[in-house]
Amino acid sequence: MRQSSAFFFILNCCVLITLTDGFSFSNCTIYFPFEYSGHLKVLCNRMGYWKIPSPLPRNIVNLDISYNYIYQIAEGDFNRLSNLIILNISHNRISEIHANALSDLPNLEELNLSHNKIKTVTTKMLDGLASLSQLRLDFNNLEMIENQTFATLSNLRLVNLTNNMLKDISKLHPLLQVPHLENLYLGNNHFRVFNSSDIPSAFVGLKKLDLSVNPLTVFRMMENIFPALEYLDLSTCFQTNTFDWFILDKAFLKTVKILNFSRNHVDEKQLGYIMQSFPSVSWMALDGLQGFKVEMLLQKACFPSLRGLHLEDNQLSLLTDRIFKPCVHLNELHLRNNGVLKMYKSSFKHLVNLTELRIQKNLLTQLNETLQVLPNLRVLDLHLNNIENLACSDFANLTQLRQLYLHRNRIVTIESCVFKDLETLEELIMNSNQILTVTGTFKLGPRNLRYLYLTNNKLSAIQNDTFKALDSLQMLHLSDNQIFIIEPHAFAGLINLAEMYLSSNKITGRTLSNHLVFAGTPNLQKLELSCNYFAYESQQALQSPPFVLLSELRTLQINSQRRGLNYIPSNFLNGLKNLQVFYAGNLNIENLHVDTFIHTPNLTYLDLTANNLANRNALTSRLFGPISGLNKITLGRTHLKSLDFLVDANLSSLTVLRASTNDLQFINKTIIQSLPQLKVLDLQNNSFTCDCSNAWFIDWAVKNNKTQVLYLNKYECRYPLSLSGKSLAAFNTESCNVNYDFICFIYSSSIVILTLLISFVYHFLKWQLVYAYYLFLAFLNDKKRKQTPNLDFQYDAFISYNAQEEPWVLEELVPKLEDQHGLRLCLHHRDFQPGKAIIDNIVDAIYNSRKTICLITHNYLKSVWCSHEIQVASFRLFDEQKDILVLVFLEDIPAHQLSPYYRMRKLVKKRTYLRRPKPGEDTRAFWQKLKMAIETKENMEDRKILSGKDEDDHI
Repeated sequence: MRQSSAFFFILNCCVLITLTDGFSFSNCTIYFPFEYSGHLKVLCNRMGYWKIPSPLPRNIVNLDISYNYIYQIAEGDFNRLSNLIILNISHNRISEIHANALSDLPNLEELNLSHNKIKTVTTKMLDGLASLSQLRLDFNNLEMIENQTFATLSNLRLVNLTNNMLKDISKLHPLLQVPHLENLYLGNNHFRVFNSSDIPSAFVGLKKLDLSVNPLTVFRMMENIFPALEYLDLSTCFQTNTFDWFILDKAFLKTVKILNFSRNHVDEKQLGYIMQSFPSVSWMALDGLQGFKVEMLLQKACFPSLRGLHLEDNQLSLLTDRIFKPCVHLNELHLRNNGVLKMYKSSFKHLVNLTELRIQKNLLTQLNETLQVLPNLRVLDLHLNNIENLACSDFANLTQLRQLYLHRNRIVTIESCVFKDLETLEELIMNSNQILTVTGTFKLGPRNLRYLYLTNNKLSAIQNDTFKALDSLQMLHLSDNQIFIIEPHAFAGLINLAEMYLSSNKITGRTLSNHLVFAGTPNLQKLELSCNYFAYESQQALQSPPFVLLSELRTLQINSQRRGLNYIPSNFLNGLKNLQVFYAGNLNIENLHVDTFIHTPNLTYLDLTANNLANRNALTSRLFGPISGLNKITLGRTHLKSLDFLVDANLSSLTVLRASTNDLQFINKTIIQSLPQLKVLDLQNNSFTCDCSNAWFIDWAVKNNKTQVLYLNKYECRYPLSLSGKSLAAFNTESCNVNYDFICFIYSSSIVILTLLISFVYHFLKWQLVYAYYLFLAFLNDKKRKQTPNLDFQYDAFISYNAQEEPWVLEELVPKLEDQHGLRLCLHHRDFQPGKAIIDNIVDAIYNSRKTICLITHNYLKSVWCSHEIQVASFRLFDEQKDILVLVFLEDIPAHQLSPYYRMRKLVKKRTYLRRPKPGEDTRAFWQKLKMAIETKENMEDRKILSGKDEDDHI
């Protein structure tokens, strides 16, 4: 059976994980209980929902949306949940369920709509629920059920309509359409009359009917409408002595075996008449009846068939020797809360068949050997009395007793003879007494005792061999005492003990200093030592580790030591080779020794909650090396700043990680990838930073379909302050995403375009770029000269000419201007600095000369370097706006031939220029004008030329 359940669980896990869009949907969580019949359960309860959450995993079988604010169920709310079997929508505000809203749930078996505000169950409301077997509509405002409501619910077995506003029994007609209805709950409505004539046909298969807490004044059965009824609850129905009870034939209720007629007002005559209507009842509750003596009540109620009787709250202060005489066949008797003060030895002498007696919550102080007459008693409940002492003969004859409850009395001591005859006793509960010691109490047995509860007493010491005779004991509860001394071999003889609870005592490190404390318990599997006082001053290894003899221990709890454990010695867990679960929370420890778990290779669950692990080295990857099979770890409230220690911890089997309420800011991809089997991640209440450093985690938490990030929608940003309090899941990660394909496209495209551009520029604009570069140098040179306005010029004029004109320059120009007129000229061949770039020499020559003389010829116009010279000179002209450029035409050049040379043509149109005389013409005027042009100051009026106005006169 367990193998089948496990298989079903694994199958559901696989299907869910495969088909869900992600685990971190809304605020719901997925519950993975192995014990919950193999089903996966989605919990959306107490989340503040106003409507059905969506989307939900398609293959869930159990959905809980209780305790929300949902006010309606609309069509389509469950259209993806065809595999749902159990649906709980209780404790909401639902007043309306649309037609066909539940029709998408063909496999639903259990529907809980209790604690809502539904007034009418309509015909279409439950359409499509062909598999429904349980329907709860209790605690609503139901007033009406439409006729065909249950017509299609052929598998319905249970309907609960308790606590509604139903008034007329005839309104239950629709329930007659349910062929297999077995359980019907109608308690606490407003039915005043129950008349079989109002019900047109019988509830053929009904076995249980609850009509409790209805103000009935009439109960009449003229037809057998309940042929199979076994359980009938009429408690708190008849509150006046004038009600009408009539059953035409007592055979109508002969199938009823269990009857609850408690807390009704009825006289003796009526009671006798009513009891005759139930000839075959075997179990009856007559709690809280008033108006007659209990002896009379029992005479009316104790039929030969009666086996169980509840008589709670009937003020039976004294149990006489005749009171139970009519009930000789009873097996079970409950006398809770009757104020019983005293019992006689013969009080139960007629109840020789009694197997269960419960006299809890009374005023008994002693037993007075009353129970010796009950040799067949198996269960005895005496808790919540005032018993102080137990005599050796009180249980002397109870050789069949299995369970004895003595908790919440005033017992101080128990002698060894008290339990000596209880050879079959299996469970003994003595919690919440005032027992000071149990030394010798169990010296004589009971030898078959399996469960012993001594919680909340005043025990201070456990002596050696105290429980030696209890070799069948499996569970021992000693919590909430004052134990601070446990002698070696205190638990000797408990060879079958599986669980021991010692929490909330005064156990110290000294108490456990001897490993023989737990000697004699070789099969102990669970030990609880939480809330004690033991502590250690360092991680230094202990001489005598306390658990070295407990090789079979599976679970150890040492959490919440009242003075703080502070340190866990490196060999504290020595001997626990089979330990699987270790609770070490709230111990005030700041780090763990790397050898802490070398003795526990099978550890699967580690709880370190509420410790101070703020130091980044408090937990290291080496610490987890010996426990690579760890399945679950809890680190909540430990001041953790990082989970980086998990990266190299090799926790490949970890499925659950809880680290809520810490100081975690970032969760990187490496951490998550180091946990390949992670199924549940809880990181609530951390100090998350909402920026791109967490973008990967946010996207993964929302979209992954392998790990459930619990309550992701509740994660809040702490940093930056501008986003403090905002939802982490709502952070826009799109801005953090880098499209590498697009970047590669842009990069490659840019390279291609740049290559083409460079090729084009090199081929067509190479000299222009070179010129632009040197022009920029000229600009810098000009700027430098402006900063030193008083700087003298080195030359009066720079002569710009083509090499073809060099003879004329040397033979005529230089002699005339330098030799005759004393001007200083700058010439290429003579004044350019050797080794210096030509363009640099040109720039220096132009800017170090007061004027630039351009000797224009056809060859000049074709020369690249001449073009550079005139362009630099033009730049200086337009920059300084001074008369620094003189054009001299040595050849006749028509205007149309200047068109290709745009800059030259523009200069000619806007400036005056000189023309060299033709052969035979007088040259004296030419040389005089040229000398005057060179010597003319730069600030002479030339504005109109520079402003772009044409000048027709020539020098």
